[in-house]
Amino acid sequence: MKKRILILITLIGVTALLSGCMDYNKPITAESDGFWNEYIVYPLSMMITKFAEWMGGSYGLSIIVVTLIIRLAILPLMIKQTRNSKAMQALQPEMQKLREKYKSKDAQSQQKLQQETMALFQTHGVNPLAGCFPLIIQMPILIGFYHAIVRTQEIKNHNFLWFDLGNPDPIYLLPLIAGATTFIQQKMMMAGTANQNPQMAMMLYIMPVMIIIFAINFPAALSLYWVVGNLFMIIQTYFIKGPELRGQPAVGKTGGAKK
Repeated sequence: MKKRILILITLIGVTALLSGCMDYNKPITAESDGFWNEYIVYPLSMMITKFAEWMGGSYGLSIIVVTLIIRLAILPLMIKQTRNSKAMQALQPEMQKLREKYKSKDAQSQQKLQQETMALFQTHGVNPLAGCFPLIIQMPILIGFYHAIVRTQEIKNHNFLWFDLGNPDPIYLLPLIAGATTFIQQKMMMAGTANQNPQMAMMLYIMPVMIIIFAINFPAALSLYWVVGNLFMIIQTYFIKGPELRGQPAVGKTGGAKK
């Protein structure tokens, strides 16, 4: 049942993402139709425009402010997602023991493994799908803001600091900062988990390189958005995962069963 729910959620998410990507190159206006445009992208575009008007026409400052507002709005979801991830991580040793105990691939052993794994989750009050729901909720908002920046025509006609918001950074400084902050943020998020999840170590280096490549070719407004968002995430991660970042053992609160 849970697998079906996860598959359904994935299909809905992919459908929403694809529907948004279809209009990627079309300017966003009040006449833009469709749920994605009317209720997500256009309101965010208007938010950027209004803040720019209040800030003397600076779309660069507006992007910074709106990025911070959105990050603050989804902060509770991010905290919930991080806490659930830490709870799941605390259970990894016990889950590994179960995998070793039922390492046989026959149907009976695998069924027993699933049953005892779910019993372990219930005992500690951990929901393996809880970390997915915050991500599903926040992704349309972040992708919508991304679309709003790209498709708001007024942004393309303004500059900020040393770069034009509608063109790539001419000295590649923003892309390099975006890549560096992506690396730092991911490194902080992986604190205390890299040894148990070695496959994630590869993403630590792949993602910053991808961000740099994209940022070199995309409008500088997007690079600015990535940099500000990454800096916020770095500060957020520092406070959420403080003990682990300072090399102290994290308190493994997994929400144990109530007596």
